[in-house]
Amino acid sequence: MGGFSRRLAALTKKETKELLRDNSSLLMGVVLPLVLILIIGCGMSLDVKDVPTAVVLEDHAPTARDAVSFVRGSDYFAPVYVNSFQEAEAMLRAHEVDAILAVPPDFSRRLLAGDAHLQLILNGVESTSAMSAQGYVEAGVRAFAAEFAARRGASAGGVSIVSRIWFNDANTSTWFYVPGILMLVLTISGVFLTAVVMAREWERGTFESLFVTPMRVLELILAKTIPYFVIALLGMLLCLVVGRYLYELPMRAPLAAILGVSMLYLVTALSIGLVISALTKSQYLACHISLMVSFLPAVILSGFLFDLHAEPLAIRVVSRLLPTTYYLDALKSLLLAGGSPIVVAQDTAALMAFTLLFLALAFAMTRKKVDA
Repeated sequence: MGGFSRRLAALTKKETKELLRDNSSLLMGVVLPLVLILIIGCGMSLDVKDVPTAVVLEDHAPTARDAVSFVRGSDYFAPVYVNSFQEAEAMLRAHEVDAILAVPPDFSRRLLAGDAHLQLILNGVESTSAMSAQGYVEAGVRAFAAEFAARRGASAGGVSIVSRIWFNDANTSTWFYVPGILMLVLTISGVFLTAVVMAREWERGTFESLFVTPMRVLELILAKTIPYFVIALLGMLLCLVVGRYLYELPMRAPLAAILGVSMLYLVTALSIGLVISALTKSQYLACHISLMVSFLPAVILSGFLFDLHAEPLAIRVVSRLLPTTYYLDALKSLLLAGGSPIVVAQDTAALMAFTLLFLALAFAMTRKKVDA
């Protein structure tokens, strides 16, 4: 055990010195995350379609059904009709829907009196969906009110909307994007930086010298990952501080839970980087492979930029094959909604499976390279 500790300490010290001498690695691990959170957090906003909406009809009169008929056949809604508000609330907490549209039991009677209202509850974790859904519902209700008033020969405006936004009190899209930036920080630091570590050894001709030492594969992998693990966590913590004090990002789950899920994903990202590093002896090629298999999918297919509810089925299926999708889903739930136990447990289980898979591949491929 003593020999293992000494060898690991020596290899880790060597890799840390390499990291500190490489200004580009420090820029990618610390400075770039801060640039991303400032630029993207301040200037990005998108709209969506096919917003999953739970419709609760507590008034079953034809007039009440007509009031929410605009959600049927609309490109902007994917309605799910439920029997009770409690069922709709459970679906919202489980992230199965992004909005609840409820028709109260006295809607028809109050509509005739000119003071009817509908209740709209929005999931602020998906702030782009929440803002879009609110606008779409308001437009649909205004159209119904105008049509109803025209039929009765009265003035419009007899229906109002009582709306609330859950999990995002500020109703800001910045809260939607900051968790995605945290995911990108760990992806960049984990995959990009570790993808070149072994390729760099081959290009400099120093990898062969390690073969004559009593180094083991486990020691090599740990030494290559520990410095980047620390750098990645540092970058994430900086982003958390900026998000909390600059954008007032809430942290409704315990910090230990947020860091635990993040460290699990970081191990996955580091393992992916090691797999790429074991595949190639060129830093240039390693960077390009990293870009194609990690960074681009993390930006486009994880739900960071585009709400996955609005994507075609094929895209949604592909997104479920990426660890970034599960980490981002868990992180948004922990930061903004306090962490739904079901959602976080499912996402954590998926991340654990990805971690074990890529760790096994990294060990197998590194052992093959060392023994070759």
